[in-house]
Amino acid sequence: MTTASASATPWQRVPTDLVAAMRPRLPAAVPAIAEAVAAANPAFAETTGAKFDRDMRTAVQVALDRFLDLAGTDEPALPPRIREVFVALGAAEARENRGPELLLGALRTAARLLLRTASAALAESRPVTVDEIIDLSDATSAFVDELASACTDGLARQLREQAGEGDRRRRRAADLLLRGGAPADVAREAVAAIGWPALDRVVPVLLPADQARDARFRFAADGVVAERARDAVLLLRSGPRAERGALTEALDRRDAVVGPALPWTEVPEAVRLAERAAELIGTGPVPVFVEDHFAALALRGETGALAALSARRLEPLAGLRPAQREQLLVTLESWLRHWGSRAAVSAELFVHPQTVSYRLNRLRELFGPDLDDPDARFELLLVLTQRR
Repeated sequence: MTTASASATPWQRVPTDLVAAMRPRLPAAVPAIAEAVAAANPAFAETTGAKFDRDMRTAVQVALDRFLDLAGTDEPALPPRIREVFVALGAAEARENRGPELLLGALRTAARLLLRTASAALAESRPVTVDEIIDLSDATSAFVDELASACTDGLARQLREQAGEGDRRRRRAADLLLRGGAPADVAREAVAAIGWPALDRVVPVLLPADQARDARFRFAADGVVAERARDAVLLLRSGPRAERGALTEALDRRDAVVGPALPWTEVPEAVRLAERAAELIGTGPVPVFVEDHFAALALRGETGALAALSARRLEPLAGLRPAQREQLLVTLESWLRHWGSRAAVSAELFVHPQTVSYRLNRLRELFGPDLDDPDARFELLLVLTQRR
């Protein structure tokens, strides 16, 4: 075998008569290699069609033509116009949500077939030496490595572009929700663009500013993160990952304050309540849940906390007729103020004691053990007093 200089390209040692021997075979070789590559990679079956077949054959044709042009030269493997063909091929794979493994597998298949076709073409025209086969193999491998580099470059570029576009969409969704006041169709379009199937309730979480990146990664599918000067706000869509148990575990030792789950139109109020709770309670290793401090916030004049507390505490009555609901609310307030004295309730409401007993039994059916819990009773009295 001839010794080549260290600067020689592998295809400089390829016999130049390969060109004349192989070019007549290209009309048959191109579709054969394209079909073999597709058949060797079942995932390509998902994108079969006229355009896919045309693109595959174009890539094979360009690659074979260029390989023959390189025979006996020291030119770079891929000039810009040809390299862009394979950069575009890699980008197309990224747009199909396929990784580099499929592309690299296809190129390995193509490399084997290229070597076999070239060897057979040369052997038909004259005897071929072992050294020539080795040189041809080296040139084929090096050339396909250049193709792989171009493809993976295109795939990486496309992924970066998609990631940038995804980040932009997520920032837009976070800004719309945090500012509030967005038309419903605009807000729904913004969250649909980041993969949220619906726009219902949102749970805000205040985090230290240095945890924004981690939160963006950990809650990628379910939340968006807005970075602010002093902190970061994670906005979680309603679902399993926004439930208290999951958040308690996920936010352990992260100095988090979890705001109330409110309709998406009330995100600014939910964030404000979280901020007030952080001022009032502080933060620590265990997440602070604002819903545990609604009463304290309400007593400090936070109408949003009072509204959220009212919705939660009076939820058992939500399905009743308005007149029946009002009747039970009046009875419950009187009963709480009179420390459970049925006689006092009867006298205050001008109703028979048996009527009071009936209403209280109904209230116990609806509220269950909450009527015996001191904290729940206090919150109910607060809500009912403010209602008047």
